[in-house]
Amino acid sequence: MPLDVVETLRSLVAIPSVNPMGRDDSGDEFYEHRMTDRLEEIFTSLGLPCERQQIAPKRANIVARLDGSEQLLVFEAHQDTVPVDGMTIPPWDPAIHDGRIYGRGSCDIKGGMAAMLAAVSRLADERPAGMPTIVIACSVNEEHGFSGASDMAELWNSGTSRVVPRKPDAIIVAEPTLLNVVVAHKGVVRWRVHTSGRACHSSTPHLGDNAIYHMARVLQQIEVYARDVAPNLGSHPLLGGPTISVGIISGGISVNTVADACVIEIDRRVLPGEDPMAARQHLIDYLADKLDESVPVTHEDPFIASGGLADKINGELATEVSKAASACGSPGELIGVPYGTDAPAFDAIGCPTIVFGPGSIEQAHTKDEWLAIEQLERAVEIYYRIGKQGVA
Repeated sequence: MPLDVVETLRSLVAIPSVNPMGRDDSGDEFYEHRMTDRLEEIFTSLGLPCERQQIAPKRANIVARLDGSEQLLVFEAHQDTVPVDGMTIPPWDPAIHDGRIYGRGSCDIKGGMAAMLAAVSRLADERPAGMPTIVIACSVNEEHGFSGASDMAELWNSGTSRVVPRKPDAIIVAEPTLLNVVVAHKGVVRWRVHTSGRACHSSTPHLGDNAIYHMARVLQQIEVYARDVAPNLGSHPLLGGPTISVGIISGGISVNTVADACVIEIDRRVLPGEDPMAARQHLIDYLADKLDESVPVTHEDPFIASGGLADKINGELATEVSKAASACGSPGELIGVPYGTDAPAFDAIGCPTIVFGPGSIEQAHTKDEWLAIEQLERAVEIYYRIGKQGVA
């Protein structure tokens, strides 16, 4: 019996799978292990062989296979969500109002996951002739490093997986794209930068060395770099140029103490084909050239580094998905987006990969996250059509 997509999504939203994203992880809501257990129950109920790949404590990728023809098609979605700080609705209570399902992960990306599960359950029930072999793959840690997808791709590339014995022929990654087809997106490198100083009482600041003032000089140069340098480092017809942003700053221990330390976190978006580490080094060299030697600056190793998704080998796949979307009444436009996904991990091993799913990125990570049921149900039909006929 095929899964009901609305009830499936509600059951997934009700299971917390929060990515701590480097913060305190002592709460019961953190990590994906409960979601992985639920997915294994679903796969078992559908009679699909499945395999776990342990990535870290309480974090395991899980994949399942529906056997068909020699063509190997993967539906991929991540299990984790962002934290729930500041939400104005109960995050784990998947309420339905005005044709929408609410809750953390409803849009990003348990809705896409539920649609894939529902489509695969229907295909498992019907077993249409000529159907490709379909793998449904659910990764961990997409929201803070893409390590699940990277390890998954390495396993498939090695040929040692029990469920995915070779590189797939095509991969569709679920993200909220409004049922348009993402053929390219930017990558990212993020790291922390420190300045140091000497603490003293704020009544005699001349006896100290203020690390916050040093960081102010660093920030001035990064602002110039973002405005005048980064936009000239390349361009992509769907994505524009690379960008850089400082999103976090922290320093000092009290208002009456001169700060002896200050730290910022940098987000550098890279274009497809641009090396994230080289992009990071370019800024480091720029700062070294522009800052006086008296400014004490140190750079940590990146805590995230992921390339972008290139539109070089996914053209045929994108066309087929676009046709399926259009046949089901969706736009299916070929687009580029500035945010990152799991897709580059699979593109890096030579698998044609696109990003496609229900919902809008504008609802992802929001205080009242929701997904339109109409988008959810239409996604099931599109995934089903792609799974039934395969891709060229």
